[in-house]
Amino acid sequence: MRTPPWQHVIQASRKAAFCKIVFDMKTAFFSHDDCKLHEMGAWHPEAPSRLQAIEDAVRQSPVAAVLDWRSGPLATEADLARVHTTDAIYRIRENCPSQRSEYAHFPLDADTGLNAHSWQAALRAAGLSMSAVDAVMQGEADNAFCAIRPPGHHASASQSMGFCLFNNVAIAARYAQARYGLKRIAIVDFDVHHGNGTEDIFSGDNSILMAGFFQHPFYPYCGTEFPAENMLNTPVDASTDGEVIRRIVNQSWLPAMQRFRPELILISAGFDAHRDDEMAQMCLTETDYAWMTQQILQVAQKYASGRIVSCLEGGYNLNALSKSVIAHLSVLTGLS
Repeated sequence: MRTPPWQHVIQASRKAAFCKIVFDMKTAFFSHDDCKLHEMGAWHPEAPSRLQAIEDAVRQSPVAAVLDWRSGPLATEADLARVHTTDAIYRIRENCPSQRSEYAHFPLDADTGLNAHSWQAALRAAGLSMSAVDAVMQGEADNAFCAIRPPGHHASASQSMGFCLFNNVAIAARYAQARYGLKRIAIVDFDVHHGNGTEDIFSGDNSILMAGFFQHPFYPYCGTEFPAENMLNTPVDASTDGEVIRRIVNQSWLPAMQRFRPELILISAGFDAHRDDEMAQMCLTETDYAWMTQQILQVAQKYASGRIVSCLEGGYNLNALSKSVIAHLSVLTGLS
């Protein structure tokens, strides 16, 4: 079994020392092998191979030399409880099959399930998102990317759904508020599916501004009915390309974020709006993800001391996912 790069901190430190001299921005890359242990069946598109594809691509790209490879501890149930109900937490914790069970998976719904390692993986994913907040808030990194799974943005306060168990970005936001007293956090969600769980958790909360586009009509078939004022929900057609998305960002997201003046920006970084991703029918490319990242970064640099925490959500074509993550990281690190 190949040893993941985040366990080679000493080996990577020489390259990291070089990049401190050459580049202005320091990007932390958070991940852990626990996130690969959760799986929902060989047929399921939200699979451990997603993280492996990202890891392999990053290691072979120029960004590998300038990343600060990191891990982090598990979230606690108290961390989850800032966002999720007791029943929602209990349902995940108590229904993971035993490794000795004849049943390999427990179905939460038609497309979301648990295996013996799902509780550990979910705690690790949430914990890494909080560790990334610590890194940027304490000045150890300018920004951070969390290569984590299970994803989170469909998980509401009371329900896991849509491949998601706990809402990693929401947990990170509440942690940032509790630990660092932040008053204004912006959440940008560019996954092809609407982040209904995040909206459920933060709707009407004026300390949070959420901006997202999503293919419509499409799963989870919501987000268009009278959203709260702090929700910038933009439904788009299946064939939407980068030109349309750039108009949305320029005309809606950026003015709203500039008025909001966020102290921290969190990204629900789903890459399944890519034209090569079979899960949806939008037509973005990795160049569009790089452009969006650049716009978000400029807002963060102006109002939030550059502080961004980006957490992986969707993206199921492994080649498109890998290329898009590299494009995203290239901007965060200052390589492009």
